[in-house]
Amino acid sequence: MRLPRENIDLPEDRGCLRWVLGVPLGFIHLLNAGAVYLAVFFGPQGEWDHQGYEGVDAMCFISMCLSVLSLLITLIPSVRRAMGLWWLAPPIVLGLIAYIRGETLG
Repeated sequence: MRLPRENIDLPEDRGCLRWVLGVPLGFIHLLNAGAVYLAVFFGPQGEWDHQGYEGVDAMCFISMCLSVLSLLITLIPSVRRAMGLWWLAPPIVLGLIAYIRGETLG
């Protein structure tokens, strides 16, 4: 018999909820890490390589957009309660690396 005021945040329900929320967030973090990797390690060949500069700028922009998206998802109260605050670290770190790479490129 279920109680009339049974909450979704029961400890036995959190395991499945963590998987449901963690897999998409992990996928977003993986894409973000790939964009940061491309921006940091595959830069322009020289001062004449305008396409290289534009590619790095694009990867930095994509990484910062993915960081903002994952931060917004993680800041939703139900996600934050289920997943914990340490899920805020990857988008902050990856977004900061992408921002610094984009600013120091020129």
